[in-house]
Amino acid sequence: MPFARVTGIQPSFPESELVTVEADLSRGLYSFAVVGLPGKAVEEARDRMSAAIKHSGFASPKAHNHKVVISLAPADIKKEGTVFDLPMALAYLLAAEEVQFDPQETVFMGELALDGSLRPIKGALAAAIAAQKKKIKTLIVPKANADEAALVDGVSVYGAEHLRDVVQHVTGARRLVQATPPPFGADLHSAPLVDLSDIKGQETAKRGVEIAAAGRHNVALVGPPGTGKTMLATALAGILPRLTFEEAVEVTAIHSVAGALKESLIMEPPVRTPHHTASYPALVGGGNIPRPGEVTLAHRGVLFLDEFPEFDRRAIEALREPLENRSITVSRAAGTITFPANIMLVAAMNPPTHHSDPREAARFNRKLSGAIVDRIDLWIEVPHIPHEKLNAAGTGEPSRAVQKRILEARDRQAVRMRTLKTKASVNSELSSKYLDDRIGITDGAKDTLTKAAKTLNLSPRSYHRVLRLARTIADLGESNLVSVDHVLEALQYRPKLNV
Repeated sequence: MPFARVTGIQPSFPESELVTVEADLSRGLYSFAVVGLPGKAVEEARDRMSAAIKHSGFASPKAHNHKVVISLAPADIKKEGTVFDLPMALAYLLAAEEVQFDPQETVFMGELALDGSLRPIKGALAAAIAAQKKKIKTLIVPKANADEAALVDGVSVYGAEHLRDVVQHVTGARRLVQATPPPFGADLHSAPLVDLSDIKGQETAKRGVEIAAAGRHNVALVGPPGTGKTMLATALAGILPRLTFEEAVEVTAIHSVAGALKESLIMEPPVRTPHHTASYPALVGGGNIPRPGEVTLAHRGVLFLDEFPEFDRRAIEALREPLENRSITVSRAAGTITFPANIMLVAAMNPPTHHSDPREAARFNRKLSGAIVDRIDLWIEVPHIPHEKLNAAGTGEPSRAVQKRILEARDRQAVRMRTLKTKASVNSELSSKYLDDRIGITDGAKDTLTKAAKTLNLSPRSYHRVLRLARTIADLGESNLVSVDHVLEALQYRPKLNV
């Protein structure tokens, strides 16, 4: 049979694309061509697969006088990476009648070493999700990716170590062992890198961090150098509730496609800390073929931007979209992709003082537009701590105790969201149309907020953000109603910057 067809996948996120790998053999002097808009790594696969086929006990394509054409369809989609090595090799072996098997309802992925062994690939989980949506029954991947891909229900995943193992499996000579997903969540939480009790003083800042974690509110830590802003941000990450299974799979798929996956399943909210010299594409995503940036890698977790005003102004302004829509759209010549970016922004900055150069203050204000300031819910001052407190005995409240209150507050929010029949999971995600009497607020609290909004000249966006924040404060206080005290505390966290 001089023609064969098998199926592969081009991993991507949020959607992966099924790719049909066709092999055609015809008489003539030896040549080997790969068509269908292949990238450099895909073109080089012809040499890898030829050596792998030879070292797996089959005749090398170069040993025959025939013309080999491998086609990757659809031809208008750019094919990148090394995931097509395995399906290309199997398509050739079928066309050359070296093996016989039925490739229907099976997807193959894997990078071939020259000796025929299978190396790990990027995006196995995203590929498994695509296979599930397309009702593909079987997925064969390198063994190192099998646990990750097995997280998806409805797809039988098999991990192979060698091309020879795959051939034996599909021909029925020796079946591979079906992969099982890694266990999700026996132990509740790993120990935080920084415990809140390790931070001396800063009680007001700790309270603000707790509120931010309870409702997933964006927060800015403002203070002079060396006052503990980075420690507070690290401690905040340690008190966040664990991801649900669905969130964990989503986050793991993103990191898998980006090549940033270090474990089979990410169960804790991711924390990304790009340096302020990071480029615009690195932060928001980009490339000839759009790839996720730090904003997307922080999806369902924390994006910590230290020295916030030092970031490129274009990158700072680009945060307006994810902070408002919880997604980010990257447009390039090759296409437009909308990546998920439901982040909790933690920004740390050293504001100019009265003694600063006026030009420095002007530059600071230019970097932080009113639109960005409006989208940050809590502006927390982190002042210098008296040296006496640094030497004082005793510790503050540990992170575990704070986390317990946060989990209880999240449970109350979950009940409310079910009652409101909204897709939001926390207060910060509540649409403004739900911010009425249904969230539970006293008349006095509404009057106080209205008067404060007029006095402080709050924008409608800021008004609603204060209301969401007050609702979170009430949840932490186990209160069904938002009271005047809750509104007043929320108003304390409005920015005091001159922007």
